[in-house]
Amino acid sequence: MSTSASRRPAQSADRPGDGTVTDRLVAANRAYAAGFADPGMDARPVQRVAVVACMDARIDLHAALGLQLGDCHTVRNAGGVVTDDTIRSLTISQRALGTRSVILIHHTGCGLQSITEEFRHELEMEVGQRPAWAVEAFRDVDQDVRQSMQRVRTSPFLPHTDDVRGFVFDVTTGLLREIDPRS
Repeated sequence: MSTSASRRPAQSADRPGDGTVTDRLVAANRAYAAGFADPGMDARPVQRVAVVACMDARIDLHAALGLQLGDCHTVRNAGGVVTDDTIRSLTISQRALGTRSVILIHHTGCGLQSITEEFRHELEMEVGQRPAWAVEAFRDVDQDVRQSMQRVRTSPFLPHTDDVRGFVFDVTTGLLREIDPRS
C-alpha cells in the first residue's frame, strides 16, 4: 500500500512562501473546484451502508472497500470505536437517510493500543480540566471490534441492527479479517 508520503516529497511548513498546511489544502480545493461538476447525488448512500472506521491516515477506506463517491456514509474517529457520537451519526444515517447495514473497521497497529485511560488524567493535569470523553483505549483489537458490534446491535436508537459486521484491516497487506461476534 502506498502512502501520500511515498508518492510525493515531504512539504516543509518552514519554507518561506509555502504557507500553512491549511493554506495548501485550500489552494488544492480551488484547483479541485475549478473542474468540479455537481454529481447530482442525493445525500442517501447508494449502497445503504454506513462504515465506522479509525481515522488512521494509512487507511484509504473507499479504495479498500471498492466504494465510489455517494456509496456510503463514513464515520471516522480514533480507533473506529463506537461512542455515543458514533451512535448519533448512525442513528441519523439510518433513520433520516436510509442506511440499513453497518460495517465496523479497526486495524492493526492502532495508536489506541499504545495508550491508556491514564491519558485523560495526564491531559487534566496539563490543562486543568478533565475531558468529558473516554479515551476508549484497548489492548485486544478483536475484542474491541466485538464490543463495538455489541454497542451497535444493542442501541435502542438504531432500527437496523441485523447486518452489523466487524473487521480488522491489516495496514501491511490491505486485507480485511472478519471478526466473529461470538468468539
